[in-house]
Amino acid sequence: MHRLFIAALTFGLLTACGKPTPVDLPAQTLVTPPAMRAVNDRFARLALNCVHREYPNKISHVLTSDADVAAPHLLTPAFYGCFDWHSAVHGHWLLTRILKTDPSTPMRAEIEAALSQSFTVANMTGELAYFQADGRTGFERPYGIAWFLQLIAELDESHDPVLQAWRETLRPLEDEIVARITDWLPNLSYPVRLGTHNQTAFAFGLMLDYARTVENVAFETLLVSRIREFHLTDVNCPLAYEPSGEDFLSPCLMEADLMRRVLSRDAFSGWLIRFLPTLPTDGSTDWLTPGIVRDASDGKLVHLDGVNLSRAWALEGIAAALNPDDPRRTALLASARLHRGTGLAAVSEEHYSGSHWLASFATYLTTQRGITGAGQPEDSTP
Repeated sequence: MHRLFIAALTFGLLTACGKPTPVDLPAQTLVTPPAMRAVNDRFARLALNCVHREYPNKISHVLTSDADVAAPHLLTPAFYGCFDWHSAVHGHWLLTRILKTDPSTPMRAEIEAALSQSFTVANMTGELAYFQADGRTGFERPYGIAWFLQLIAELDESHDPVLQAWRETLRPLEDEIVARITDWLPNLSYPVRLGTHNQTAFAFGLMLDYARTVENVAFETLLVSRIREFHLTDVNCPLAYEPSGEDFLSPCLMEADLMRRVLSRDAFSGWLIRFLPTLPTDGSTDWLTPGIVRDASDGKLVHLDGVNLSRAWALEGIAAALNPDDPRRTALLASARLHRGTGLAAVSEEHYSGSHWLASFATYLTTQRGITGAGQPEDSTP
């Protein structure tokens, strides 16, 4: 009952304050509506409750000797909480995002204290050493390292001197990760079309937004080249086969949300006709049903709460990239609202299986990070 009450309250607040509208002003100049602040604070509390909670912990860890056996906080001293490395990273991203979009939040001191505890030179030296050790070439690739680059993008955009200082502290690991992806991408023969961590479409979207934010033209050029090579000729994505039982990302919608980042508006419109030819034009929602979670305490089954949130932001991104009079937009946005409401209502502290990560997905959606973080290409390259 407590979970249902909190879920209903959150959904009501978000409905009352409406969907954020993309703007050109720096996030620091925006005034956060009280209803949205209440939601932000609840999401921040979920992240604060896990970023330094070491156990339970699932380590994706290759042992090369007895010396590699250690507690999580010794292995990765900055990102050891929130059950796993990637969730710790996007938990830190969530807190950073709230500082940047709502700098006057009453939780600012608590958030800054938590981030200051993590973002130290000593901790990042330890993180870098972990990455550079033998047997860890593919560590958290691509999902976790994409979220790390999204964290860097958040810090890089900020004019706050505290966030700028953290950005410099994290730079050595950033450089290592960019170099590692740059080496990997030319050797990747095919995209990974899963609905979980190894999916490349979602990760490439975060990486591309990062590259454009920090103006790393070489990295952006490499990413765009591989994205177009992988996906430009894709057709008839089997959306009816989604979701799989443990998905938290839609393979079809995430690819479309990625391609709108690398194609002009007109080119993307034509590509989408071929890729998702059955998108309705009548504003209906029955063409895409939200995922159902029957046991929120199950760490795999609860992934479907995430697929509803990530579908919602992908649908909004796809619609934003189409012409205002495109008849497909009504159905895309109607389905986005349905998935948004379903997904946000499921964000709860009741089960750690979901509370350690779902608030990050919810914040990415409610702050429209995917839309404000990447512009539509200006050229008309097909």
